[in-house]
Amino acid sequence: MRLPREYVAYMAKQVLKRLTDRSLIQFEQPDYVKEVVTQVMLEELSVEDHINEEVRKILEEYDQQMKQMGVSYEEMFKKVKRQLVRDRNVVL
Repeated sequence: MRLPREYVAYMAKQVLKRLTDRSLIQFEQPDYVKEVVTQVMLEELSVEDHINEEVRKILEEYDQQMKQMGVSYEEMFKKVKRQLVRDRNVVL
């Protein structure tokens, strides 16, 4: 994730403000709701980081085979990542 937590918290606050200004949502505990929305946004933003880590682990297992075949790590990283994203129906 490339965004600082503080900025994500700011974005969550702005989203909630716009939703409440338009009377689309109502809540009684603004701090709690803001924290929950911030957490959800952080989780969504970190999905790509988790996928990247999983791709690294997969490629680590096939390191020797890739070297023997002369396959580029970067090329395989992109292919494996693309496949994981497709398999999991993730939007990045």
